[in-house]
Amino acid sequence: MFDKLDFIVEKYQELSMKVSDPDVINDQPTWQKYIKEMGEMEPIVKKYEEYKKAKEGLRDAKDIVETESDEEMRELAKMEIGELEEQIEKNEEELKILLLPKDPNDEKNVILEVRAGTGGDEAALFGQDLLRMYMRYAERHRWKTELMDVNDTGIGGIKEAVVLIKGKGAYSRLKYESGVHRVQRVPETESAGRVHTSAATVAVLPEVDDVEVDLNPNDVRVDVYRASGNGGQCVNTTDSAVRLTHEPTGLVVTCQDEKSQIKNKEKAFKVLKARLYDLKVQEQNKEISEARKSQVGSGDRSERIRTYNFPQGRVSEHRIGLTLYKLNSILDGDLDEIIDGLITNDQAEKMKNF
Repeated sequence: MFDKLDFIVEKYQELSMKVSDPDVINDQPTWQKYIKEMGEMEPIVKKYEEYKKAKEGLRDAKDIVETESDEEMRELAKMEIGELEEQIEKNEEELKILLLPKDPNDEKNVILEVRAGTGGDEAALFGQDLLRMYMRYAERHRWKTELMDVNDTGIGGIKEAVVLIKGKGAYSRLKYESGVHRVQRVPETESAGRVHTSAATVAVLPEVDDVEVDLNPNDVRVDVYRASGNGGQCVNTTDSAVRLTHEPTGLVVTCQDEKSQIKNKEKAFKVLKARLYDLKVQEQNKEISEARKSQVGSGDRSERIRTYNFPQGRVSEHRIGLTLYKLNSILDGDLDEIIDGLITNDQAEKMKNF
């Protein structure tokens, strides 16, 4: 680990000299590339400096204990040794986390899809609850949201919805939300007061650049049709809705949120690219071991990850055994405690192989 840290410090110092070079400053693309690399290394360099400073302080304190004749000074040094040893241990753990391989998608925007699962109308209503939860979570983090497509049921629920969430680090936090979300509650239509179980599926995809996906326009069939929905100008009057069919894979994407056919087409292609990228990643992951698949963050959307129990006001995160009795707060977007726990657990699993 320390050889790697020394190499990073050396590389950081080289880049520091390069970004001060007038020739590099005049070459803005290269200068920005170096600045970005330094920004990624800086937290590691600073933490390593903190670690080395604590190690130096520990050596000095031990020297005092061994050589100082003043008993009071020796006692103070002993106290300092205990504090520094704790700090060094903490620094080492933090450095291990900082050195873990980074997910290249972590800083990307997110295309989040919610689909009603088993449970009929109740599943569709729960899907709407989940969509609102993620919109509120994005709002809490000051991320921007853009609804790409909604297929509603007409009674306040959704069969499926696609939303683009724009914000620094959005994927790094929301990627753990992929999976089956289960709800247990008494439906409004249930006269006997029995608790029903329904489910909705969430898929979290990173928004991808054109260079990351090989999409041949000739492989995509574009159909336009009249949008449907709750009133509004142009709805049911113009062919503004767009349906894309990627013939090699059979993937279908629709978008009717905008009044403009061109804008709907742009949004639909954005979703299609994200789904094709996700398909490529899922195919690569087939070769990953069962142990890896069982880890948090595997993104297996057939996995039941969380239960929302309304009668008890309880939310259970099954992957890490976390139960919280603040259902209303969580459905209002207060997800950080759950997501922080998932990130910590994911890091712990990865550190086992460090």
